[in-house]
Amino acid sequence: MTSLSGKTVFITGASRGIGKAIALAAAREGASVVVAAKSDAPSPKLPGTIHDTAREVDAAGGRGLAIRCDVRDDAQVAAAVATAVERFGGIDVLVNNASAIFLAGTAETPMKRFDLMHQVNARATFACTQACLPHLARSANAHVLVLSPPLHLEPRWFAPHVAYTMAKYGMSMCVLGMAEELRERGIAVNALWPRTIIATSALNLLGGDALARHGRTPEIVADAAMAILRRDARACTGRFFIDEDVLREEGVVDLARYAVAPGEELAPDLFLP
Repeated sequence: MTSLSGKTVFITGASRGIGKAIALAAAREGASVVVAAKSDAPSPKLPGTIHDTAREVDAAGGRGLAIRCDVRDDAQVAAAVATAVERFGGIDVLVNNASAIFLAGTAETPMKRFDLMHQVNARATFACTQACLPHLARSANAHVLVLSPPLHLEPRWFAPHVAYTMAKYGMSMCVLGMAEELRERGIAVNALWPRTIIATSALNLLGGDALARHGRTPEIVADAAMAILRRDARACTGRFFIDEDVLREEGVVDLARYAVAPGEELAPDLFLP
């Protein structure tokens, strides 16, 4: 594939951040984009709604469809998929981007937070993929892309925040298993993770502008995602991609334009050796 023109891309958690950047990148290639997330009204803490993103998708050259969807609710997921198929005729790409984060130790993690992370991260990745499977199976080049890290089962990634690590690695284990399960059906399942921290509204809640200055913009992940989704699904599956490695494979040598504050030292993301 040379572009996503004419394809339908279903993205969870696409009202802001990395999900929104992927939505707009797909729109610039002429895709129909389903913006599936809970944020249908502005929030003072986390700006951006599904309707804002859908309008920007339209303006960028795609066709946007905003669907309020709590990915923890199976009925809402099924309804969102059905609405997307009714509007656009099918689903070619699923991006499992929705995620919840709470970085704390065992004693400091309320079980409510534990449940939220496992429901939004691992369970929703499984549920959304399951719901989209019949439609992906009819696509000529079906991709599932999961925003999750490579599986490095090292104590240092578990000890500081075991609950969050379990939930993110649950997403990655979906990739590991589903890629092999769906290989013969021609449905690619891959993971994508940033080399550095990414400056999003969620990151600002964790560390503010001072931390964000040591990161890159969401566009680096979006550009890497586009490169993966253009590839032949039968030849590219079961991979745990790192954003900058993907871009270098595509011939992109200058990554400085993605830096929030050029010249500042970049902070590595979690889960990488």
